[in-house]
Amino acid sequence: MIVLKYIRYVVLVVSYVGIGLGYLPGLRMNRATIALVGAACLILLRLVDLKEAWQAIDYKTIIFLLSMMVINANLTCSGFFQLALDYLIRITRSPLGLLVALTFGSGILSALFLNDTIAIVLTPLTLGLTTALSLKPIPYLLALAGATNLGSVATITGNPQNILIGSFSGISYLNFAKSLTPVALISLVVQVGLLWFLYPDVRSTKPCSIDNSPRYRVFKPLLTKSLLVSAGLLVAFLVGIEPSLATLIAASLLLVTRRVKPQKILQQVDWNLLVMFSGLFILTLGTQKLGFLGLFTGLVHTHLGLLGGSVVLSNLISNVPAVLLLQHLIPHGDTQSWLLLAAASTLAGNLTLLGSVANLIVAEAVAKEGHHLTFWEHLRFGLPLTLLTSAIAYFWIQWLA
Repeated sequence: MIVLKYIRYVVLVVSYVGIGLGYLPGLRMNRATIALVGAACLILLRLVDLKEAWQAIDYKTIIFLLSMMVINANLTCSGFFQLALDYLIRITRSPLGLLVALTFGSGILSALFLNDTIAIVLTPLTLGLTTALSLKPIPYLLALAGATNLGSVATITGNPQNILIGSFSGISYLNFAKSLTPVALISLVVQVGLLWFLYPDVRSTKPCSIDNSPRYRVFKPLLTKSLLVSAGLLVAFLVGIEPSLATLIAASLLLVTRRVKPQKILQQVDWNLLVMFSGLFILTLGTQKLGFLGLFTGLVHTHLGLLGGSVVLSNLISNVPAVLLLQHLIPHGDTQSWLLLAAASTLAGNLTLLGSVANLIVAEAVAKEGHHLTFWEHLRFGLPLTLLTSAIAYFWIQWLA
């Protein structure tokens, strides 16, 4: 039995290390397959049985994520995100103006929709735009990656970890947004100031001439339908309808169509993320049964400890696993701690290049264009940004109390 217990520990440790790294050396596995295989091993090792594993999966979170992905896919296919970016650059073409517009534009979009979607869609458009304006792309891509994380702090729909926290805490969409939107907005201002300080080239307010504007298509019927459904969804959130139910109905309405092939929408659903979430729920149950949570109990005794622990743990094993581990230690009605966990786990994504999916999307896009965003260059931007915005979140949430 002692040997079996240690094998279970090894499975959990290897699973969380692999999820944190995004791979296991020598194996072709991503976070989704690592989480799923780790969960299967815990069942095989009789730490949890199949029924317990199934019950550990939070169905509301899975429904919410799947439905939001369907909504985002429709908006993407309609050309909405490309249109939004085009509108932003019509406001200004100066280096500084573009930095401000891109920061706040992508931040606001990330608050309304999943941040990783915004990063995926806007990264190639931002690259095309900076090329057309003969601007160095790295500060603008850093702005995009940072803003998608910062903006997503504001709402439950902003990122996967907030969706989890909304489900576990019972905080309404409106109360969550009222509490954390100021943190997101102030953090976006801080980001602009930091990039202005680090990159002298972005300080110019002189308009740039554009050679070839990035091309895109707008599918007006789908755009109109998607925006109407999204507006209805926002109203549903504000009046207090269960988020998972509201998003499921909205996604279902968008899937009733004569024009768009269903495979075009479903191909854009991040099935890897859904599989990873399901596996993580089971791994978290195994962590509880083995008593691993005792290692983190001290973190929730003080808000400062929760903040620091969330930032560190989010960068070690990624923010979603960190939230799944820490949520068991926070009382259901402790709104302040839930908000602090949401803010800290999200803001932690800006700390290093590996801290969030948005950062990795940007790094890969830069590499394809022949540029190189190093770990240390990102850290030069990400470290002060994370420290400053985490401090803002901490003092703001303390003041709310």
